[in-house]
Amino acid sequence: MPKLPVYNQEGKQIDDLALSDKMFGVKVDQALVHEVMVASRANARRTIASTKTKGEIRGGGKKPWKQKGTGRARQGSIRSPQWIGGGIVFGPDKERNFEVKINKKTKQKALFMALSDKVADQKLIIVDQFMTEPAKTKLMAAWLKKLPVQKTVLLVAPGSNPGLVRMVRNLQNVKCVTINSVGLLDVLTYRSIVFLKDAIPAFERLYSK
Repeated sequence: MPKLPVYNQEGKQIDDLALSDKMFGVKVDQALVHEVMVASRANARRTIASTKTKGEIRGGGKKPWKQKGTGRARQGSIRSPQWIGGGIVFGPDKERNFEVKINKKTKQKALFMALSDKVADQKLIIVDQFMTEPAKTKLMAAWLKKLPVQKTVLLVAPGSNPGLVRMVRNLQNVKCVTINSVGLLDVLTYRSIVFLKDAIPAFERLYSK
């Protein structure tokens, strides 16, 4: 059972907290984490590029010239793919679906592996609390400098905390999420994970159901 120090907002250790082996002490399978990461990124994609086929382009209803007798190749529409401004044959389609199915248990397991890796690398930090009155960005920036965190920080709160969100939203490399929103991509993207102390038991209860 991993045990981590608990810091106050001034960066001083005030306590220790034992974490669940099932969520923070899992053996890491890099292949599984990579598989879920690729699938998660694919599911986050949105279809932006879109081209029109011959039948979707406006105009071209009239035959450009008669079928025979002109000496030119026969043509049925100026919206055919060989014409400038014509339809695209094998272009990207707005109906394209990038979704990849991920089993719920597999997704959770990969998340636990990523968190366990952060614990092993001492990149998961627990903070007792952050005072959100006054909700000043410069206060949060000063507190983070006193904590053993790296350049990018994912801050995890037990629930909705508008004051905390307001304090970090102008910090370029800091993101605040709730325990319900912790995802694998965020855990892999941010170098340090800062859990509020109350978020740890809430997170364990959420995923122990």
